[in-house]
Amino acid sequence: MDETGVDFMVLSCASPCIQGIADPTEATQMAVSINNELASQISNNTLRFGAFAALDMHDPSVAAQELNRTVTELGFLGALVNDYQQSGSGDNLTFIYYDQPEFDVFWQTVVDLDVPVYFHPRVNPDPVSTLLFAHAPFLIGPAQEFAATLSDHLLGLCTNGVFDRFPQLKIIAGHLGERIPSDLFRINEQLARQLPLGMPMQKNVTFYFQNNIFETTSGNFATDLVQFHAAQIGLERILYSIDYPYVSMQEGAQWIDHDLPASRVLSREEVLRLKRGLAIELLGLDRR
Repeated sequence: MDETGVDFMVLSCASPCIQGIADPTEATQMAVSINNELASQISNNTLRFGAFAALDMHDPSVAAQELNRTVTELGFLGALVNDYQQSGSGDNLTFIYYDQPEFDVFWQTVVDLDVPVYFHPRVNPDPVSTLLFAHAPFLIGPAQEFAATLSDHLLGLCTNGVFDRFPQLKIIAGHLGERIPSDLFRINEQLARQLPLGMPMQKNVTFYFQNNIFETTSGNFATDLVQFHAAQIGLERILYSIDYPYVSMQEGAQWIDHDLPASRVLSREEVLRLKRGLAIELLGLDRR
């Protein structure tokens, strides 16, 4: 961090973390243990480090309770979930998504605490990954699988009306929004055809990216896409992130400190807001 000019970093549990634990009791206990350990690790240096809570998402009430504890007692800045919650195994393997009405108790807690929830991707468990990518196994992971799976979950939040029920909800998606803002025209056009069929969504996906969803540059330092996405959803919805340790700190620093300013697609003030200004506001660092 010192070598690459990073003042503050938010730490979280690596994917799939709790979302890969199928047993609810084990998942709940592990989430509490991980959060306590993380709080202990950063307690002597909170000027440089913050934390996102790991949550067991089998039960929305349990998730809400742990989020409240970590924010109000441990000083965490929000939570990070690694896509859907895995449950069961074998023929009983199921995936729990957080876009259904039963999760409203969790989202209400998120809004009441005024913290963001970061949606991070995960590798699908076998046999799902193997079946989906048997024809091209090199697509498993960040090249395709991550964005394909997580974008489904993010769009599920939109189409199932989560943001309409909770208009103040703040979600963060990495990797420049898992490609969604690059395809908003087609997404909006096609989803508009579903409205007469009873789709709960009241606005369109562009609206939610402009009002509820933030994206980070984590692992996707594409200057032309930042410029395009700024035109689509607004630069005020984009913040800098590196995706360490999966992406090197040096790669991020080269882009944000040299390549992006040299491109002149953003003003000096806009680059500064991308680097730190929005993060300070979104994470409430100016209130700490």
